Amino acid sequence: MPHFANPLLRNIIIKSPFDSIKRKKCLQYLKTLRTLQYDGFKTVYFGETDIPESLVTGEDFSDGYFMQSPTWYIVHAGGSQGWVPWKYRMFLRDELCVRQEESLFFEFCDVAKKAYGKCAIVVKDGRRQDEMRPKANKASQAQAPVPSAINLTSIVCCPEVAKSCGHELLSLPSPYNYLNPLDSAWSSLKWFIINNRKAFCLQSIDGACEYQYILLSSLVSKGIERINPSKWRMLTNKVRRWENYYLGKLS
Repeated sequence: MPHFANPLLRNIIIKSPFDSIKRKKCLQYLKTLRTLQYDGFKTVYFGETDIPESLVTGEDFSDGYFMQSPTWYIVHAGGSQGWVPWKYRMFLRDELCVRQEESLFFEFCDVAKKAYGKCAIVVKDGRRQDEMRPKANKASQAQAPVPSAINLTSIVCCPEVAKSCGHELLSLPSPYNYLNPLDSAWSSLKWFIINNRKAFCLQSIDGACEYQYILLSSLVSKGIERINPSKWRMLTNKVRRWENYYLGKLS
């Protein structure tokens, strides 16, 4: 009688030929980050998250068909000291509005410089405008590759802009996104929206029609406020433990 391996076990045993490349990129990123930290750079995690209309309203109007609904993107940053004291941005993105804000990253870098001094700005690996810059020599192989630019949905992050303010821009390899505490902060924000949207909802009845107004800006602002410095320290400490684990395992 044929015996088949458990599918979950098979996925664990079988390794991708690209695993070693991914591990190498992760080790390069961690070593570069630690070097910057030892040189006095503050670590700041910069990124965005999407807030679809269905998450805000709790209703899905697609009826099972593909229908592009409006989506808001929130751009913010944080670290072990809490949210960066910068006015976060919220953009509405649909098929009529896809423009990226190119000057916003400079504004953020300037605020981060005034608040913390020089920073290591970590951004999740995103769409690239160009390929990675070629390494000049063997000595540079110990450094994490620096992209020409990282394209997020609403903003372009350029290393030249970061350097002009005394910062360094680092790209977090995509297989290791959980080394970014900002993802956990975004999850907390979305759960807050789901659990509290009714408290920020106004209803109006006009004849035969009923209208519902959701104070989205206030809802998001309150959700961000709930993720306080204490919560951020817990998130960054968890990431720090994972970093120590990988530095010991992959070195």
